[in-house]
Amino acid sequence: MTNETTNAADRLKLGPRENVTYPIVMKYCGHCSMPIEYCEYYPEYDKCKEWLERNLPDDFERLKIEEEQAAADGTDDDKKRQKRGGKGLLRVKKKEDVPKRICVSRAARGKKKSVTVVTGLSTFDIDLKVAAKFFGTKFACGSSVTGDDEIVIQGDVKDDLFEVIPEKWAEIDEDVIEDLGDLKR
Repeated sequence: MTNETTNAADRLKLGPRENVTYPIVMKYCGHCSMPIEYCEYYPEYDKCKEWLERNLPDDFERLKIEEEQAAADGTDDDKKRQKRGGKGLLRVKKKEDVPKRICVSRAARGKKKSVTVVTGLSTFDIDLKVAAKFFGTKFACGSSVTGDDEIVIQGDVKDDLFEVIPEKWAEIDEDVIEDLGDLKR
């Protein structure tokens, strides 16, 4: 019993361990940004392998040898892969080559009220929810995202948008903002 106790105490002692060099240096994959030991759990493991082969050839050889040993042992590779649940690999939407322009129009709402419709902000990679929140606080009115590339601002603020949008987002020039006039919704 005392031999087991001292053995456990040796394993659990605090401080630096023998035969370990400090600080411990972790190497991360440039493709998936995880430690290279965890790349095998990433859905695009083949691309991680290509990156490792180009940038860290020594570690790639070590991983290759470990994979061959695991294959010889009969370890099933399918058990490591995520089959269901969770986010898995997030798909990136491909952007179509649409002209970068912002359209601003006014639409009637009832008899005397109107709304301002802004489209085209997503072509400049601007988060529409953040933009709608900004417009709502800037003009002290309601603003919401409707559709995949449309923001509706309550009230007629069309003229002010030509100054506010380039001021807030520097990558947008005033020349790419187009006034469509009055439209029906």
